[in-house]
Amino acid sequence: MSKKIEKFEDYDVWKISMRLTLNIYRNLKECRDFGLRDQMQRAAVSIPSNFSEGYKRQSNKEFIRFLYIAKGSCAELRTQLYLASELNIIEKSISNGLIKETLKISGMLTNLIIARKEKF
Repeated sequence: MSKKIEKFEDYDVWKISMRLTLNIYRNLKECRDFGLRDQMQRAAVSIPSNFSEGYKRQSNKEFIRFLYIAKGSCAELRTQLYLASELNIIEKSISNGLIKETLKISGMLTNLIIARKEKF
């Protein structure tokens, strides 16, 4: 039996993307490449932020649009994680784990987009 969704905080994808965002901040706190650090933090924050903003919009169509934006930010962050790994800003093992999280979140967003298109 699935739990009832009453607010955006009830969605697992929001919870996981918040955890990812916190991990990005923690792993970049010593980073001296301020441009990359800022861009990665912004991309990470954009994922749960766009999810929650879309959830509170007036229509399903708007929610789906914001889910696509969150998915785009997730892809942007994944690209930046590859770069940070290659530049030895984030250890490869940590970066690989964070990349797996972005793939999981992206898949969850895709599934939600499909469900929202079919059922609403």
